[in-house]
Amino acid sequence: MHIDPEAYANLPAEDFAPLGDADRENEQIARPSTTYWQDVWARFRRDPLAMAGLCVLILVALAAIFGPMLSPFSYEDVDFLNGDMGPSSAHWFGTDRLGRDIFVRVLYGARISLTVGVVAAVINLVIGVLYGGIAGFIGRRVDMVLMRIVDILIGLPSLLYIILIMMALGSSIQSIVLALCFTSWIGTARVVRSEVMMLKSSEYALAARLTGASDFDILLHHLIPNCMGPIIVSTAFLIPSAIFSEAFLAFLGIGIQVPMASWGTLANEAIAALSSRPYQMFFPVAAICVTMFSLNFIGDGLRDALDPRLKK
Repeated sequence: MHIDPEAYANLPAEDFAPLGDADRENEQIARPSTTYWQDVWARFRRDPLAMAGLCVLILVALAAIFGPMLSPFSYEDVDFLNGDMGPSSAHWFGTDRLGRDIFVRVLYGARISLTVGVVAAVINLVIGVLYGGIAGFIGRRVDMVLMRIVDILIGLPSLLYIILIMMALGSSIQSIVLALCFTSWIGTARVVRSEVMMLKSSEYALAARLTGASDFDILLHHLIPNCMGPIIVSTAFLIPSAIFSEAFLAFLGIGIQVPMASWGTLANEAIAALSSRPYQMFFPVAAICVTMFSLNFIGDGLRDALDPRLKK
């Protein structure tokens, strides 16, 4: 193809003027660079229910930590002269049959219920991640044996072994956490196993193996970090499940025992006076419901925020 030099020589000089900064900026795609977790937080903030749940949960935690310290009453102070009083300026939630302030006992119960829920969820997280990661990464016979153990544990009636553990170890926070951790990790283990089986043949896992990384290093430093989205969502739903299970056990009378007060214990104590003094049942049950809703909204928000298919 022949190019005539005179055709270029006759072009106007203004066509070759340098482009100004304003024109260059108009052509620029102005989108700030963000990391994965910054993008997750941005999507999470756009969910009003998730943010409302997070704010309520923070308020509940702060009230549980500092509320009993600021109150003039103690959760175990007995005052028979002021028993079964309704809500008032002195006792915001009223008093029980022994004259104990229900407001302080609800706040103190939040400490126990949240502690049980968080500790049980963390232990289940560790067990489930390691168990599922090993089963999914090694595969074959090891995976078959580990998954058959999971099938056996699922077949056991959970309430039966929880009651047996509580009878053997007594009604304490440690025994409740142990009972709740017996099979609650199974869901997390299954999620991690499926994710690891899908990711172990990826390019970065093969590249790590070529560099001489051991199987444990590949699992711990490459595969599990890339499963953090489903793991975080699973943990977010484990906490309300553990809180509800503890409250249910306490409501049945086999959980935390008096004078300690979890939300389930307070609900159990209020059964006798339900018809005449329903406020004694209302406040601990309301605390359970508000916390459960908040945690479930947070879990739903995390599930949507961590899903890369929803990224825009």
